[in-house]
Amino acid sequence: MQDEFDGRRVADVLATRRRHDAFWPDDITLIATAPFFFIATGAEGAMDCSFKGGAPGFVRVVSENALAWEEADGNSMYLTLGNLALNPACGLLFMRFDGRALRLRVRGHAVVEGKRVTVTATDIFPNCPRYIPDLATGTPSPYLDPSVAPEWKSRDYIRDILPRDDPHKRAGSSEA
Repeated sequence: MQDEFDGRRVADVLATRRRHDAFWPDDITLIATAPFFFIATGAEGAMDCSFKGGAPGFVRVVSENALAWEEADGNSMYLTLGNLALNPACGLLFMRFDGRALRLRVRGHAVVEGKRVTVTATDIFPNCPRYIPDLATGTPSPYLDPSVAPEWKSRDYIRDILPRDDPHKRAGSSEA
């Protein structure tokens, strides 16, 4: 798909510049203050996405590349824990909906001990915050207007390699 839609250059640069395997200080702050996150798990061909919530601090970064939380009382189905017991691969998504538009993806492998889940990250990457609304004020994302370019597209290592049909591509940029 990256080749079909001319996104390989941007994807490769983002993987090199933004993907990491140890938590950055901003990642730790986002996780420590998160009142919730989403987790995708799957086993036996069935995928699931769950919401996990708690008081800020319920998820803790426990090492340079691992985070942990205690599974809270829920509906007693234990879909997340059951899936992780069969297949430890998972994806977590942390987001802020307070006008700061932060989003962090964490891919990794989980170990379940009782109701404690520890995920060792294999890939950590901040993700484009476009389209995230400010739920507190009800303000939609400014990026719903296609003429508004996100900041990341102006970075020196991105602006000249945007895909050929990107609406924010500058005239005269290389197609390398």
